Amino acid sequence: MLFRIVLVVRVLSSLAIAASQELNFNFTYSGFRSTNLSLDGLAELTSNGLLRLTNETKQRTGHAFYPNPVTFKNSINSTALTFSTTFVFAIIPEYATLGGHGIAFVIAPTRGLPGALPSQYLGLFNETNNGNQTNHVVAVELDTIYSSEFNDINDNHVGIDINGLESARSAPAGYYSQLNGKPTNLTLISGHPMQVWMEYDGKQKQMNVTIAPIDVDKPSRPLLTLSLDLSPILNSSMYIGFSSSTGSVFTSHYVLGWSFKMNGLAEALDISRLPKLPRVGPKKTSKFLTIGLPVLCLSLVLVAVSSISYAIRRTRKFAEVLEDWELDYGPHRFKYKDLYTATKGFRDEELLGSGGFGRVYKGVLPTSKIQIAVKRVSHESRQGMREFVAEIVSIGRLRHRNLVPLLGYCRRRGELLLVYDYMPNGSLDKYLYDQPTVALNWSQRFRVIKGVASGLLYLHEEWEQVVIHRDVKASNVLLDGELNGRLGDFGLARLYDHGTDPQTTHVVGTLGYLAPEHARTGKATTSTDVFAFGAFMLEVASGRRPIQPTEDIILVDWVFIRWLEGEILEARDPNLGTEYIAEEMELVLKLGLMCSHSEPAARPNMRQVVQFLEGDVPLPDILPLCLSASGLTFSHREGFDDFANSYPSSMDKAFAHSSSVAESLLSGGR
Repeated sequence: MLFRIVLVVRVLSSLAIAASQELNFNFTYSGFRSTNLSLDGLAELTSNGLLRLTNETKQRTGHAFYPNPVTFKNSINSTALTFSTTFVFAIIPEYATLGGHGIAFVIAPTRGLPGALPSQYLGLFNETNNGNQTNHVVAVELDTIYSSEFNDINDNHVGIDINGLESARSAPAGYYSQLNGKPTNLTLISGHPMQVWMEYDGKQKQMNVTIAPIDVDKPSRPLLTLSLDLSPILNSSMYIGFSSSTGSVFTSHYVLGWSFKMNGLAEALDISRLPKLPRVGPKKTSKFLTIGLPVLCLSLVLVAVSSISYAIRRTRKFAEVLEDWELDYGPHRFKYKDLYTATKGFRDEELLGSGGFGRVYKGVLPTSKIQIAVKRVSHESRQGMREFVAEIVSIGRLRHRNLVPLLGYCRRRGELLLVYDYMPNGSLDKYLYDQPTVALNWSQRFRVIKGVASGLLYLHEEWEQVVIHRDVKASNVLLDGELNGRLGDFGLARLYDHGTDPQTTHVVGTLGYLAPEHARTGKATTSTDVFAFGAFMLEVASGRRPIQPTEDIILVDWVFIRWLEGEILEARDPNLGTEYIAEEMELVLKLGLMCSHSEPAARPNMRQVVQFLEGDVPLPDILPLCLSASGLTFSHREGFDDFANSYPSSMDKAFAHSSSVAESLLSGGR
């Protein structure tokens, strides 16, 4: 009997010790050289002990999880325990001002997060499960791309995510100074290591998140505080780790060290023991000490003279304009030599297309291997060049998944070169007109329309300034690898502050997309962009150009007549056959008519347009919008004729080539 009692006591003691160890579970990794993490996707451990979650690959994810589950609750119905973690990370993009998409510390029911998507979904969720209460996921995101669909505050923020990517709390990346308590901003894609602390108090039901550079002690005031009981969200045992993803730009996401503890504060990381990040930028050339002989010296002199002569000839070949005020725009200014090399000397074989303002070439940057599109624009006058380049640089900071990124510019002699991200599937117009070899189905067209609408809403209302595109049309909508529509060609765009009036006074744009008031006054507004978007919707739905000179037809009038006759669906593209959704087709055609109204006050704004397209708000009856006290006001021929009469000698040529009719790219439109 005594033996049995002793045996029971020993068993119970062992269980108690095991439980105590489990509830006080902790680990500290000062580098990952000898760790046993569970990796998938792009994630890998480098030879010097770095955890690299992503590499030079687009549209991919990377996950790294602690291999065993961690106990967060004593039972399924009990309260979540206190826990904390700290880690050091770094984000190194291929191009200094372009990152994507970010990194997240995650607590999840499973390792690897199956079905998760890259880009804006950060490898955490997908279109179907994002926001579902059954996810049981808690994450701290370090987000470097603005995603309007998740209500992001900017393209450089820290957020606490509960079961979805719309953060419960978020703030611009930064920390509060210990000296004066003032906030100090951080740039997540700077390439410099930073440390994150996440602490959850199981008694107070409160989570704090803090971030700071590694050479700064942990700030006493956290960046984010969320009062929320995690007990309903966390299961008894969960997996902990990191998730990251890339979009259309190469970015490397690193974790240098990681510490975690249940029921207490995670052990502090020894920064001096962490592995070093790879060198950023070109490697320094080695310096050698040489002992010269007379013959060798003579040879070197001859080589030097030849090299100088060659360098002078080459410098003249690649000479470009560079003024003092452009030094501030260094990251946005490309060298002509790099663009010349990227496009193979601007050979005709690399030509993507040409329009009223220049020719566009495909290229691959020699160092980063990023695919680009280069638009060559002639300019004979330096008038307004400084202001124009300043706006180009500002537009280069636009970040939206339905806009073609403008990477930068270059000036050389009598031309300006604009550098864009390359879109592999080209412009939308080649899929609509002239018996296309590949036709888009209705689902793809409707997605393109909604995407361009989202991009215009971002330009008009969601960026720090109002951006008027001034040339919305099918040929300026490009398709990426997944046939998503992206609005491009910002060569005519103009910016102004919210709450002020635009000052443009010259008529620019393309016939068929010009609002009547723009043709009369030369003043471009967000409403004139809406008009052009209305013409764009009608041409995508009908497969017809806004103006068809051979048939003397204006598209908006033609569709309006079909609507008056009660046969608006007859305006659809016959190439679609019966493969379309009637409700969506009717919505697009009627909304196109509303946006193309001759009276600016009768047009919706882009936020209303997006709400109509997403089905959040029903489309109103358009008949009262189409009729006024003076009768039918939908015909725009008068406005177009007024504008056309000012260019009587070039109208036939304008119709024949469908080119833009701006007076000048640089001297006009300000």
